[in-house]
Amino acid sequence: MHLEKVHIVQDRFPTLKYYPFDLDLLRKTTTLDFQTPVTFFVGENGTGKSTLLKAVAIRSGVNIWQGERRIRYAANPYEEQLFRALDLEWKKGQVQGSYFDSQVFRNFAQILDDWAANDPGVLAYFGGKSLMQQSHGQSLMSFFHSRFQIEGLYVLDEPETALSPKSQLELLTLLKNTGNAGHAQFIIATHSPILLACPESRIFSFDCTPVKTVEYEQTEHYRIYKRFMADRTHFLR
Repeated sequence: MHLEKVHIVQDRFPTLKYYPFDLDLLRKTTTLDFQTPVTFFVGENGTGKSTLLKAVAIRSGVNIWQGERRIRYAANPYEEQLFRALDLEWKKGQVQGSYFDSQVFRNFAQILDDWAANDPGVLAYFGGKSLMQQSHGQSLMSFFHSRFQIEGLYVLDEPETALSPKSQLELLTLLKNTGNAGHAQFIIATHSPILLACPESRIFSFDCTPVKTVEYEQTEHYRIYKRFMADRTHFLR
């Protein structure tokens, strides 16, 4: 374990009119306690789980790879400012970390190819193959297997997006084994009932106000998939 607590300091909110500071959930949640090597954020889209996840990464000093920025029709000046309202408590001091989402990963994979053009040896760390020349799912697993060997805090936003069920099971095993090894801590936003089944993990539900911990079988993800598998015809009427 590295990160023990995240405090949301509402007095530092710059506004209550714009996202994410207009979320009742963030106004009423004060502290998240991390007690296990693997922690999940779950909830419907728009609940703020990914926004808080990214804010934790930024507040932790994690570098987030950026591609080209595009002009937006209606930019929200507060969208990425939540990290300023967070205080973190570390067990033995801040550690290095890594942030993952599908767009960030693509930017990283492209930059890695640029490095490899000058020094092909950098690819040895990822199995000797360009991440851009593997399937999306294969490149993700190559990245995860290599990166998670390093001590640190790993913040992942929906890592299951490009993974087959079989690859999700592979990632589940990797999370369990790496978490138990003691050098890595994971905070993951996910919709995957496969990943949520990680043994001895903790699940924070963002469908509750304030955020609270729930058991695996209490998540909507588990309940919906269970009902669907038991009687899929009911959902197709």
